[in-house]
Amino acid sequence: MKPLTEGPQKARITLNRNRFWFKAFQQRYLYMMSLPFVIWIFIFSYVPVWGWLTAFQNYKPKDSIFDQKWVGFDNFIELFQDERFYIVLRNTLVMSTMGLIVGFTVPVIFALLINEMKGQLFKRSVQTISYLPHFVSWVVVAGLVYKMLSTDGGAVNQLLMWLNIIDQPIQFMAKGNLFWGIVTVSDLWKEMGWNSIIFLAAMAGIDPELYEASTVDGAGRFRKMWHITLPGIRTTFMVLFILSIGHLIGIGFEKQFLLGNPLVTDYSEVLDLYALKYGIQMSRYSYGTTIGIFNSVVSILLVFIANGIYKRVTKESVI
Repeated sequence: MKPLTEGPQKARITLNRNRFWFKAFQQRYLYMMSLPFVIWIFIFSYVPVWGWLTAFQNYKPKDSIFDQKWVGFDNFIELFQDERFYIVLRNTLVMSTMGLIVGFTVPVIFALLINEMKGQLFKRSVQTISYLPHFVSWVVVAGLVYKMLSTDGGAVNQLLMWLNIIDQPIQFMAKGNLFWGIVTVSDLWKEMGWNSIIFLAAMAGIDPELYEASTVDGAGRFRKMWHITLPGIRTTFMVLFILSIGHLIGIGFEKQFLLGNPLVTDYSEVLDLYALKYGIQMSRYSYGTTIGIFNSVVSILLVFIANGIYKRVTKESVI
């Protein structure tokens, strides 16, 4: 004898399936418009995953991927036994963590200050000027940083000597212990205005009646920012923050490559630069792929861990 609930369950499943196809037919033009982007993501994001097979091979470009010599986990064992790998991993984590903390707190504060400005002309001018460096190439930014920190007429050394803080110019670009801070400040200057745009957009969506009600209750500007503006952008902040945590390992190498030099290699080399130097440039493609797999796996784990902690604390999820 069939359970009494089996019939209604099948009916609900059929009804939901029919509703899905009905809505899909109604929105067929939207699906057709998104189809090129789905194809693009599939070709450039999912098809290349087949290349991960080379991490388990001694890959030689002259042969097909299926005709390579299989070496199992030898490349991973070699990676984790390399002392240089842990130095590079330290540099990557420290610079990415510093960039994550500074790159989120300062743009939020900057967005709060811009949001509180009354003069629209001045407000828009400051906002426009602040995000213009985003469009400047890192090659140009690196040149500016070198010029500013130069011992031969550099503005920073000249200012410090004029204030009698130092007696002679400091070779900033030759000191490894200063490199992490230089990269962080340079990236902040370049991206602060651009990163604040999305926070300003989130602030613009907050109900103005909340501010009016708080004014009636006698709240000042700082009370409004703390109790209305910041809670209003919390979801936006957490979504961006958790997604950025996924990039703690894969931070790129442009900044480090352009600002680094042989004197600070032990502080400037990151995982992506390590993969380029010891993988691709030395024709060790399997080893370079191994580093890429490590980056991807750790990034995914970090995103899920961060989302899990956020979900446990706030009972909300961004994934």
